[in-house]
Amino acid sequence: MTKTLNWGLISTARITRALIPPLQVSKRNHLLAVASRSQENADAYAKAKKIPRAYGSYEALLADSEIDVIYNPLPNHLHAEWTIKAVEAGKHVLCEKPLALSVEEVDAIKHAAHKYGRIVSEAFMYRHHPQTLKVQEIVRSGSLGALKMIRGSFSFVLTREGDVRLNPEWGGGSIWDVGCYPISYARMATGLEPFEVFGWHVAGETGIDETFVGQMRFEGDIHAQFDSSFVIPFHAFMEIVGSDGALNIPHPFRPGVDETIYLTRNEKTESIRVRGGELYIGEVEDMADAVLLGREPRISLDDSRANVRVIRALLESTRAAMPVRLSRENF
Repeated sequence: MTKTLNWGLISTARITRALIPPLQVSKRNHLLAVASRSQENADAYAKAKKIPRAYGSYEALLADSEIDVIYNPLPNHLHAEWTIKAVEAGKHVLCEKPLALSVEEVDAIKHAAHKYGRIVSEAFMYRHHPQTLKVQEIVRSGSLGALKMIRGSFSFVLTREGDVRLNPEWGGGSIWDVGCYPISYARMATGLEPFEVFGWHVAGETGIDETFVGQMRFEGDIHAQFDSSFVIPFHAFMEIVGSDGALNIPHPFRPGVDETIYLTRNEKTESIRVRGGELYIGEVEDMADAVLLGREPRISLDDSRANVRVIRALLESTRAAMPVRLSRENF
């Protein structure tokens, strides 16, 4: 197929600004419309960002027959609902992480995607970056030996009062917002799903996990540890340790154009430079590959389901104050 995909933004949330540049430079993707909860907001945003069409409701955007792909950056509790509505309207969807807040919601999204023949993918932008692909290459090459330990962290200070991420009923909490990254990274690096998890959290004033610390056990005696927080100053890294070496990734989740990762073996550290690109271009082009070329999205719905499943188990562990085992079936 030779076609340009027309995109619609279902919100004027700040995160949409990150997707606008890659959509405007891509040869296979075109930003056609934006929707807000009021026509006034939509018009102002469209004018400021030079977007051709503006709609005063999400429903109006979905009714536009020329829109091929919807970008859904709504608050977490609305991801599943509006992704399914978009699919039912005949649109493909790139949905911000987390794709959903329960396994059941992911299953409902998958059912709708299959029924209507649409592509739905989760917007973990780091998964498409050349640095991440290089990390996968190193791990799979056996340079680290047998994997033993993975560590990761993602935290920042959230000071904005009334932020949706502070609302427990809307899927707030550090694990859903940033803890999902090191969880996803560990699963990607191992190529496995954890069979047991254990979590602790520090509750904030609204009841969300202000800080979350978790552990995951994988087959082959591989262990992973991670933390996420809204009260710890910005801190992000991943470390993958094997029997023969260790790989340190200083900027795993928001890698830039020029990055360096560090491979240590036999007490010697090698600096590996990775030339990247605009951070969000990968997920935009991956959607074009899936829709126009029929390729599988890099982040499948099964992958997203597994990540949600692990997060739910970790949250269950904090409530039960004990490890939670995950069945090996239906990963």
